[in-house]
Amino acid sequence: MKLNIAPLDLAIILVYLIGILIIGIVSTRRQSMNSENYFLAGRGLGWISIGAALFASNISTIHLTGLAADGFRLGLVVGNFEWMASFTLVLLAVIFAPFYFKTKISTLPEFLEKRYDSRSRTFLAFMAVIGALFIHIGISLYAGAIVFQNFFGLNVYFSILVISIITTIYTVAGGLRAVVITENVQTVILIVGSCLLTILAITAVRDIGILGLEDLKLALRSDQFEMLHSSDSEIGKNNGYTWYAFFLGYPVLGIWYWCTDQTIVQRVLGAKTERDAQLGPLFAGILKILPVFIIILPGILAFVLFEKQIATPNDTLPVLINELLPVGLKGIFAAALLAALMSTIAAALNSCSSLVAVDILKRLNPEVSDERMVKVGRYTAVFVMMLAILWSTQGGKFDSIFQAINDMAGAIAPPISTVFLLGIFWRRGTKEASFITLIFGFVIGIFLFLIDFDTISGAKYISDGLGIHFLMRTWWVFCLCCIVFVIVSYFTPAPNKDQVKQITWDGPKDIFSKRVDRWSDARVLAGALILLVAILYYLLG
Repeated sequence: MKLNIAPLDLAIILVYLIGILIIGIVSTRRQSMNSENYFLAGRGLGWISIGAALFASNISTIHLTGLAADGFRLGLVVGNFEWMASFTLVLLAVIFAPFYFKTKISTLPEFLEKRYDSRSRTFLAFMAVIGALFIHIGISLYAGAIVFQNFFGLNVYFSILVISIITTIYTVAGGLRAVVITENVQTVILIVGSCLLTILAITAVRDIGILGLEDLKLALRSDQFEMLHSSDSEIGKNNGYTWYAFFLGYPVLGIWYWCTDQTIVQRVLGAKTERDAQLGPLFAGILKILPVFIIILPGILAFVLFEKQIATPNDTLPVLINELLPVGLKGIFAAALLAALMSTIAAALNSCSSLVAVDILKRLNPEVSDERMVKVGRYTAVFVMMLAILWSTQGGKFDSIFQAINDMAGAIAPPISTVFLLGIFWRRGTKEASFITLIFGFVIGIFLFLIDFDTISGAKYISDGLGIHFLMRTWWVFCLCCIVFVIVSYFTPAPNKDQVKQITWDGPKDIFSKRVDRWSDARVLAGALILLVAILYYLLG
């Protein structure tokens, strides 16, 4: 294996790997490792830690490489995935987090059991483990390994193995607290590394005579610096990235990912207070504004600087790093890439541990000891990582890894978003409706994904044949799931009113009736975040 890396950069990477391993292990050495400490960090997380951890567990290597590539290929339009996330994080903070905190649940499937029954809990736990294994861990591993192969000549399988071992060690040893502490460190490294690359890209553009925004727009394609597109635009026609597709389809993905996915929401479940559970997602919502400027913008600038050197969009980030970063800074950015990758994997591993120990083991054996639950959780993390390593070797069969991730998410998100959203706002929703909707949505979602995945079906029958791209497909499946949920609810006995009263909203009045007594009220800050993102949309739309 011949390394294409300077000794200083290699030293920085090694220091980072050793440092993050030590931090992850030492951070919990004085903590008694009962189930609550292991799976939920002793319910002692503050809002800054929660927000930074939410951001770090979301921004994977796929995001760094994929958003830069799509910035080069399409432009600012992919920034909608980031800014729309801020809106769904507001939903998590204002609507979902209060119930999660008050019910003291350990997993999201547990919430479904409180609202519906054990069948929904079991099936959601199954879907969550599948999502963590195939989406959060497996493909992320492959994407990270490919990046390090392109940058430094590291063998793909060697990279996968080293990253897997280090991440598994501190996740298995320290549980959620170790994951969150390392994610906080990784958030700083990730933002600093991306900011450095952005500053150098802007400097390089100025060196070739592009001194302002108008000059930049003239150097780009006509629609590359626009966030919102109509169905008549080239991007809208060819990629399905229209303004209404994001407005309708992304919230379905966002509610599943940010509000109901164990991998992400587990940080909120470990909050110290209800206020921390609400402010943490809002802080993450502010951080989600940054990728447009520090990940996508460099990809757009690469179109001006290195268009002829970039053979395929996926080469965008490697070319930027190799052309702009000097020795030493390459090592820092490599650490940022590792931070993005390891935080995502650690989050998914910890969520799988929780799901298996709490939603399966404890239900089969209610008298199981804390020590046994922690041990099973650790075994689960190791087993899931082994499966993910095997699955990651199939990553090369996808044309676009970033698109594949979104397509897979679109396959499982609609039924989950339906049963949570309607379940929390509509008290007539029944346990039968929840279970049937989860099964129906999962089956139809996977079926539609497979017939639109040309590696398996031979053609993209829905995207190319019918002109329905994944965002709108996600929206229409969500509509079908809502119809199924409502119909089954009306044909089955209504739930006990006293049972659902404590875990459902009685309309918008419940959310806004409580008096605002300080500016730091979560609802006030949520409104400020919505206003900020709306202003940014106005300026760049």
